Amino acid sequence: MRDQKTYQSPFSWRYGSPQMREIWGEYNTRLLWREIWANLAEVQIKYQLVTADQAAELRTSAGEIDLAQSLKIEEQIHHDLMAELQVFAKQCPSAGGILHLGATSMDIKDNALILQLKDALVLILEELHGLLEVMVGLIDRFAEMPLIGFTHLQPAEPTTLGYRLAQPAQDLLMYYRLLIALEGGIKSKGFCGAVGTSASFASLIGKENLAEFQDRMAKKLGIEFFEVVSQTYPRIQDYRVLTTLSGLGAVLYKMAFDLRILQSPAFAELAEPFGEKQIGSSAMPFKQNPVKAEKINSLGRHLAQLPRTAWDNAAHSLLERTLDDSANRRVILPEAFLITDEMLRECKAIFSGLQVFEQGIKHNLEDYGPFAATEKLLMTLSKAGADRQQMHQVLRNHALQAWAAVREGELNPLSELVSKDPALLEYLSRTEIGEAMDGSAYLGDAVERAKRLAAKIKLEISG
Repeated sequence: MRDQKTYQSPFSWRYGSPQMREIWGEYNTRLLWREIWANLAEVQIKYQLVTADQAAELRTSAGEIDLAQSLKIEEQIHHDLMAELQVFAKQCPSAGGILHLGATSMDIKDNALILQLKDALVLILEELHGLLEVMVGLIDRFAEMPLIGFTHLQPAEPTTLGYRLAQPAQDLLMYYRLLIALEGGIKSKGFCGAVGTSASFASLIGKENLAEFQDRMAKKLGIEFFEVVSQTYPRIQDYRVLTTLSGLGAVLYKMAFDLRILQSPAFAELAEPFGEKQIGSSAMPFKQNPVKAEKINSLGRHLAQLPRTAWDNAAHSLLERTLDDSANRRVILPEAFLITDEMLRECKAIFSGLQVFEQGIKHNLEDYGPFAATEKLLMTLSKAGADRQQMHQVLRNHALQAWAAVREGELNPLSELVSKDPALLEYLSRTEIGEAMDGSAYLGDAVERAKRLAAKIKLEISG
């Protein structure tokens, strides 16, 4: 149960999945530190710095986390890693003396954090994979359903629901690729000591053995090391990670924002799922607010700001290292992943249960479709020999008259107006004008392109 008497971050219980919270939890952080210490000792056996029995003792005790004792020591010495080191050493009577041999704090912390980053990226990729599967199903299902498109939040030309959904799906696919490349390219500091020169390890095992030592440690941890580092891995990597997450967040944000618009009664085309016992308002019983989409937008705004702090950390990491990034990195890195995780999960929940109101879609198409059809009619008139500029003005005049009627709550009279205009009848019959004014099929190759993208996504995420 949460401690209700002191402040608790919402990310510790409200936002993000239990799996993501576990990755960034203090217990897992300490466990990774201990794993790295054990791995270091096992590699140092080859260089006769550690005995096999000592390494085995460390490995056996690595999972015996005593966080309460470690935090108690930290209150006195004000160094979290050294506090954990003291607890671990006390648990290993014969091996405690060789713990952390040759290492500096960031040899342990940075490598542990990279392991957390990689695990977190894998989890984000899994969530994104699931969302892409949902989007593919929706694109296929609604590829041929026509609806009115909107530009500048004004009725424009017809498109299809599947084609509209294909556009964010295409962006999600781009970030799926970027995240795969990012996860595969993440590197760590390695074991290079206080300023990155490996001087301490060179004095222990000889400079001639350093390359082999680093290679053994990299294989042990399953990560690559940068060729050149300071006391830390280059902090510009954090900026790259957060900008990628923030970019994905922008895609999810737009999906949620578009849905909020389309859920409003003025559009009434789509809606997020609403639970049987869900309450929309304490005062207005009828309310069905888009709370999931609003949450996505709220969290997305915070996510968008985090890369700025990572930029400052990279730019202000002076000379071989300063400590002025340490406190904020405890916040920005976990929160960026927890936010992205929550946004992905909520987006998947929305689109898995997406409500599609076909009558609302049909109503909007009937109301605004005639306006959109004027371009099709203009093309038909031009092909029949009419002056394009003159016809544009004629159609504009009729459209303005029709808009006035629609705004008064009348049915759109545009089709009737243009079918009687002598200037148009000079080039087309009333039947031809009527056919041209049917905008529902004025879709170009939207259907085919949506289906091609869906097939492409299926192929790529199934591999």
